[in-house]
Amino acid sequence: MSRVDKVEVHQQPERRGRGRPKTRSDDEQAAAIVAQARALFLAGGYGRTTMDEIAAACRISKRTLYRLFPAKIDLFAAIIEEHRFSMLALPGDYDQLSLVDAIAAIFRVDIGDAENRERMALVGFVLSEMRQFPELGKVVHVHGAEPSRAMLAAWLARQAERGRIRIANPGYTARMLMDLIFGAIPLKHSDLPEWPEEHDRSNYLREAIRLMVEGMVPR
Repeated sequence: MSRVDKVEVHQQPERRGRGRPKTRSDDEQAAAIVAQARALFLAGGYGRTTMDEIAAACRISKRTLYRLFPAKIDLFAAIIEEHRFSMLALPGDYDQLSLVDAIAAIFRVDIGDAENRERMALVGFVLSEMRQFPELGKVVHVHGAEPSRAMLAAWLARQAERGRIRIANPGYTARMLMDLIFGAIPLKHSDLPEWPEEHDRSNYLREAIRLMVEGMVPR
């Protein structure tokens, strides 16, 4: 090897390692954990799913999992908070819509069958687990039902201020609407024979909303 060759060899830069992989932020990590926990809960149930299994499925240490979610019930609460927006699309801007269309959009009555099945799968899971673990009922109330009702009541109050509706108590009206829509959804699932088509579900719920908004007395 010549002297030139030796110089060229020594001048070649050292190959560096790939370095440490990018780490996720806590928010990103928490979102991934919630998604994985939701899948495990739906597959195996809340009671039978362990924090060890969740950590293993997420490929993280138990220390990381417990730092972000100190207990399994905290994961359940996070799932309920995330699911709340799939049930009630608030906050949102619906001022340009008619009252019927606005309420239909808020309750997401026009979603497709696939998304509706996914939504109802979690509803069924929550109802089933609440029967086995009564403590979950408070979680659903605090992280799901109550915030949703408060936001809907606030939206209704704004519509009353604008003169679009006349209601005595926005909180009562919000509760009535939620009872009307959410009471109908589980009983009229698209898999049942009397509800064979996607548009039947949407039309049924829209008609329920129209009757509540406009009443049945002809004008």
